[in-house]
Amino acid sequence: MALWKEQVAPKRDSALLTPDPIVRRDDPTPVDAAPSYETRRPIPSREAKESVIGSDITIEGKIDGTGHIRIAGRFKGDVNVEGNLTIEQGAKLTGGVKANAVVIAGELEGNILDALRVELQESGVMNGDLKAGTFTVAAGSRMRGRVEFGWQDGNHRTLPNGENGADL
Repeated sequence: MALWKEQVAPKRDSALLTPDPIVRRDDPTPVDAAPSYETRRPIPSREAKESVIGSDITIEGKIDGTGHIRIAGRFKGDVNVEGNLTIEQGAKLTGGVKANAVVIAGELEGNILDALRVELQESGVMNGDLKAGTFTVAAGSRMRGRVEFGWQDGNHRTLPNGENGADL
């Protein structure tokens, strides 16, 4: 009496072993011709992409372009994007900022110019001047600098003493 079962190799399915059909190319372009720049250039997406600077990374330079930026590490330089900027808790940005919306949960040492919206979260620290459409400050956050918000283009003027005032 045998205590084991004799194993038989499984049958191979002949449909799985058939080669892929040959695809004919009706394009008159020679195979060895390199594509032009226009055909290789990526098509811009309507949906903005997000770039991330990781928490263990330190970068010095300049960021300029479109899309969203999320900083979790350290960045020294100016950020000028047609998108949103997020500074994560524990991250630090040293430089000027131009962006649509800025969320600060970490530390910003620099000025924010012409943002539509700025949010300073509970763990956020800002040392610099700010000019934005709206400004939200959470309890526990810290800021040192000059703040202008709520003024729309054409609705403000400089008073003789140097302060801003609404046009009457």
